[in-house]
Amino acid sequence: MSLPGGSPQPSLLLASLKADCVNKPFFQRCQDLVRVIEDFPAKELHAIFPWLVELVFGSLDGSIVGWNLRCLQERTTPLEFHTALEFLDPAGAMMKLVYKLQAEEYRYDFPVSYLPGPVRASIQERVLPDCPLYHNKVKFPPSGGLGLNLALNPFEYFMFHFAICLITQRNYISGYLCSTSDSAYFILVEKYLKWFLPIEGNVPPPHFSNPGGSVPSPAPRSPSISLTSYGTHPSLLKRHISHQHLVNADPAAQEIWRSETLLQIFVEMWLHHYSLEMYHTMQSPHAKLEALHYRLNVSSTSYIFPALPGSLHSYQEAFQPTEEHVLVVRVLVKHLHTFANSQRPEQSSPSVHSHTQSPLEELKRAVIPRFIQQKLYIFLQHCFGHWPLDASFRAVLEMWLSYVQPWRYVPERPTSPVSNELQNRSVSEKWASFVQENLLIYTKLFLRFLNRAIRSDLVSPKNALMLFRAAKVFSQPNLPEMIQKGEQLLLEPEPVIPHRQHRLLMSPNLGGSYLSSWQPPIMDASFKVKSHVYSLEGQESQYMQMFGSDARNLVLRLAQMIIQAKQTAKSISDKSMDSSDNQSFLSWFGLNSPDLNNTYTGNDVDEVGYDSIRKTDEHLEKALEYLCQIFRLNSAQLGQLTVNLGNVQDENGRNQLPDCIQNENGVFLTALGRQQLINGLRKFDIQYHGDPELQPIRSYENATLVRFLYQLSSMLNDRFGDTMTSVCRRRDFLGRFCSYHLISSPAARRMSPMPSHIALDQTSPRIRLRFLANYWVMFYLLLFYFLSGLLSMGPLTCSFILLIGYLLYAAVKTLIAEKWKPHAD
Repeated sequence: MSLPGGSPQPSLLLASLKADCVNKPFFQRCQDLVRVIEDFPAKELHAIFPWLVELVFGSLDGSIVGWNLRCLQERTTPLEFHTALEFLDPAGAMMKLVYKLQAEEYRYDFPVSYLPGPVRASIQERVLPDCPLYHNKVKFPPSGGLGLNLALNPFEYFMFHFAICLITQRNYISGYLCSTSDSAYFILVEKYLKWFLPIEGNVPPPHFSNPGGSVPSPAPRSPSISLTSYGTHPSLLKRHISHQHLVNADPAAQEIWRSETLLQIFVEMWLHHYSLEMYHTMQSPHAKLEALHYRLNVSSTSYIFPALPGSLHSYQEAFQPTEEHVLVVRVLVKHLHTFANSQRPEQSSPSVHSHTQSPLEELKRAVIPRFIQQKLYIFLQHCFGHWPLDASFRAVLEMWLSYVQPWRYVPERPTSPVSNELQNRSVSEKWASFVQENLLIYTKLFLRFLNRAIRSDLVSPKNALMLFRAAKVFSQPNLPEMIQKGEQLLLEPEPVIPHRQHRLLMSPNLGGSYLSSWQPPIMDASFKVKSHVYSLEGQESQYMQMFGSDARNLVLRLAQMIIQAKQTAKSISDKSMDSSDNQSFLSWFGLNSPDLNNTYTGNDVDEVGYDSIRKTDEHLEKALEYLCQIFRLNSAQLGQLTVNLGNVQDENGRNQLPDCIQNENGVFLTALGRQQLINGLRKFDIQYHGDPELQPIRSYENATLVRFLYQLSSMLNDRFGDTMTSVCRRRDFLGRFCSYHLISSPAARRMSPMPSHIALDQTSPRIRLRFLANYWVMFYLLLFYFLSGLLSMGPLTCSFILLIGYLLYAAVKTLIAEKWKPHAD
């Protein structure tokens, strides 16, 4: 990189770096950036920092891809992959630049319009989100300007862009397939989590040449706008805050400000995507009245700005998380469980006061309930309610199952009894408090999953596997009992609520840390469960018990669907074996007439092969066994379900029509009938009643030849129609011969909801040549002519032999047909 001597102007430095991006390869550009970061002071680097962040992560609107970290993989571009990871490493050059600028207390504007929908809408309505990340950072636009901004320090600005590029840039390079777990972005997420939320030891100090010493934490800033707080904490009594508090300057809490900031940014950017109506349902009536009163008062002031198009009242959340998004969230969940479970044993006791713990240990204690519990629950609800009924739901399922199994993410200690617990499938009683404090994530989401399973095609191997995974996790010994105990605590009567208000988990003073003002509550188990449920669902919500009668009926319906799916899978397997054993002689050569009326069964068994049916049957069998263990279903109930299913088949062993209702407007499927269709248990075996020559072109047919042969057939039928009709009416052999080959035989009547009187009259003699467009027919004709050519027979001779052979074959078929008399005059 060529630069003028001395200290260049920031504009010259930026122009030179932009020119290098065009003229130099990626590796050389990164080396130049490393030298610039090392050699130049913060004053010059301050001007290039926003450009460099956009160069790496892309633009916020997604128009600039940047380094495309989500598709950068070692197996495709190893040099660029390792160069990018080294540059963006927590101890790499980019983070050194961040710390350099952090020491000078620079601020950078981040547009509020690119924040997640609920945050954006609330800030635009002057309602401050209940997260310290946004406090004292909202900036008014300059006079005549448009839009709000957040004034962020360099570390926040960098992490905001890193986290949000997972959301903003959804379009990969055309034709480029990316593997999430192998991408540079996925690896960097794991690196940042392990660095700033370490399992062992403390957060490493910043590494950069700073004569002044360590990097200062964010300084308090005077409030510039009066906002109210919307959000809730795990409490029955929500407090409304009508102003921005100053950043808490507790030195102990500020030791881990980078860890808290990283975690808050990841949670806000990845999980805060749902409608504000969900938050309103969780607020107490007192909080709602205060918020309404505040907005009415503040709307009359002279400095209020008008509501923007994406405001609180007009906001409609249309965000749909991707599978990649969910996989990254699962990495966050797994690491936070490991981080929280790495508390020192001597400091995890309730008898130890919080002031004796280090800030990092306090963060471990509070990371699950204070940072992710509420937002993850609503995020999971959104996914369960909006995700398509396909196999991609496996990502959501595994993320949910990772959260409800914190015991799987306990760091191994050689002499600790925890290591022995990991080898035992039984869930230890020490996890009962976690289950109770997250009761809705266990019960409500499990019931929603069962409803999804009922609407899914359980014959599909992937859907059967998902049902098996969920049932296996919830059937772990002692876990159903813990969940049932939590429900009993929730339903326990609460006669003296006012006497318990002093034990409420109060909202902390909104400062720079979640931990600075939070003291662990002293609550009994029943009140703890109620606090959790009311904080997430509101005090007016109706709770459906996981072990209640309604849920039990739901499980019985699912058990019936499982048994039906097992029978369907077995019938598909038997049919495939029968079809391979009962093929006709002509079908060996592909000359049997195709059944153009076949319909798709609706599952993906054909895609993965029939060998997977055995595995599907095993998964369904084990899932049914686990469900019986969870809900204590006895063999008599299952036996009755099996008997009932055995009675729904007709005397030929074939499934009847789906359950439906007939009225004056036609046939309507019932809810049971829709489930039967979705799972492929029953179907309408509908027959095509139109002209066979006008059926849709099949994949084994040549489209051009089909159209040409149809035109040729129509021309011949129009020209010789009367002659063919008169010949077919003759009583001699010629009349029977022409009738057999020119008049379609009536097809066997199939099960159909439609009346049979609409069937097309096919008794008129017609020439049909569409069979010649079949690729197999063309192949065998070419093969016949090729073999005849090897025998020194010309095309005319071959055609004559083929014609004579077909006439003899047709004559024999006519005699046989006459004997059985399939046609009626």
